[in-house]
Amino acid sequence: MRLSSGEFGGPETVEPVPAQVDPAVLGVLLHRHGWQRRGSAAGRYTRWTPPGGAAAGTSLLVPESRAYPDSEDLIGEALTALARSAAPSAREVLVSLAVPSDEVRWWRDTPPAPSGAAPWTEQERLRGAAHRMLLAGALAVRGRAGYYGARHRRQALTALEDVLVGPAPGGRLTAFVPVEPGRAVVVRLYEALYAVREAIDYRRTTGGMEAFDAAVGAGASRELTEALIALVSGSEGVRIALEWAPAAGVPAGCAPRPEPVEFSPGDLPALREAGARYLDDEPSLPVRVTGAVVRLRRSGPRGPGTVRLRVLAGAEIPYVRMQLDEEAYRIAGHAHLVGLPIRVVGRLESRGGFRRLAGATGVVPVQVDDAERDRLMKSLQENLDFFEEACTGEE
Repeated sequence: MRLSSGEFGGPETVEPVPAQVDPAVLGVLLHRHGWQRRGSAAGRYTRWTPPGGAAAGTSLLVPESRAYPDSEDLIGEALTALARSAAPSAREVLVSLAVPSDEVRWWRDTPPAPSGAAPWTEQERLRGAAHRMLLAGALAVRGRAGYYGARHRRQALTALEDVLVGPAPGGRLTAFVPVEPGRAVVVRLYEALYAVREAIDYRRTTGGMEAFDAAVGAGASRELTEALIALVSGSEGVRIALEWAPAAGVPAGCAPRPEPVEFSPGDLPALREAGARYLDDEPSLPVRVTGAVVRLRRSGPRGPGTVRLRVLAGAEIPYVRMQLDEEAYRIAGHAHLVGLPIRVVGRLESRGGFRRLAGATGVVPVQVDDAERDRLMKSLQENLDFFEEACTGEE
């Protein structure tokens, strides 16, 4: 499955090519996913069987190296057997072979569901929290902040477009994050999760929140604490584990086999307190934004009004709203009518998720080339209702 636009998508066909599969990598992945190594012909091949005795009769012969004369044939037969295997782990091995990926695993322990409860609701909760956690890691790659709001969100979602996710049986979920370009996201998440775990322990021991402030430098944020709260709430505990792609090796500064990070319901008060702290402490930002006017509103034919811009430059957000005085509002309206963007100076307010510009001043039209001007005029023609609202004063 693919992760995109804020949700997990539908199934994907993944087919590794035998000639491109390293036998050593295949062996590492089989071991990681619970396959059992049995007898072998010394220096030639090894035999592997599914975890837990699943799919009785299924076994794989994996050559020790490419030096074995029939290595490619054996690898091809092993891949075919994996594709036909009923073991869920077989699919995960195939995904990791086809696209070298770091793996992020979540386990969510929940109490027995009451009669009539729908299991899919738990799966949706797990998937949603996992998505938010990966998004927090992708945001931290763009820059360190206690709270991002709307900043960098579009770029962070783009960074997750090629993430694959397996099924979520029994409160377990695995995401496969391609090494290119996703390794930076997993490394940042790895650092941030350990920093948050240490900050919670410090809070319990000393009562202080300073460790959460330091954790921002490791990638912690309100977005990450909210993801953890969503994951832990209603559970008896969660674990998050990371596995590096064997074909790519271990990233610098990271443990070869990181220990799973665990969180429990007892951590929720500290996580909520940290999230509120991150929101309160993140300052507003002085910016000079260039954007195309997409909406104009005011209560009457004269006076100040509200303008919404589609941001073209100056801030890592898609849209921003601002209150303008009568003269600035007139300039913005005229610029929009002739297909020109405007430039404005102000401060992005964190309390509004960095979606509102406070103290907006210095509104001026900005010249653009003919192609961009034509595109903006086309956008105007397709959204004339915005100006009808401006004239009628509708909210």
